[in-house]
Amino acid sequence: MVVFAAIVALIFYLDPANLYAWAKAVHVIAVISWMAGMLYLPRLFVYHAESPVGSVQSETFKVMEKRLLRAIINPAMIVTWALGLWLAWSGFHFAGGWLHAKIALVLVMSGVHGYFSSAVRAFAEDRNKKSSRHWRMMNEVPTLLLIGIVILVVVKPF
Repeated sequence: MVVFAAIVALIFYLDPANLYAWAKAVHVIAVISWMAGMLYLPRLFVYHAESPVGSVQSETFKVMEKRLLRAIINPAMIVTWALGLWLAWSGFHFAGGWLHAKIALVLVMSGVHGYFSSAVRAFAEDRNKKSSRHWRMMNEVPTLLLIGIVILVVVKPF
């Protein structure tokens, strides 16, 4: 995360005339990273829910889930929000129905992120009560939100 922040700061310092374009590029990279993690984490939950508590597989999933959340998903969400809000303010002055709808969907995505974070804690403490079927269904939620967000950004239907 520190290396990523240093690279971003260097880009902004070296090319201030194209700050908006660079911010947008880094925002898109952060969104892709966040979504990759949000799509992979519930898949890990599916396999973890099917593993016996205390097994080698279960303990391996605990490590994978924690690292994915802390090293990729959380930092990517922070960068996504920080640059996204700056882009919305500097490029659109928070105007436009499509932007309001997009922000609403990103808020829902952040709520799903929080739900997944609590699930990582529950799995780490061997307290998961959800079935692998539940996690299979939850695996689709970020995809559906992502589809809505991309359509709003690209098409700007209202």
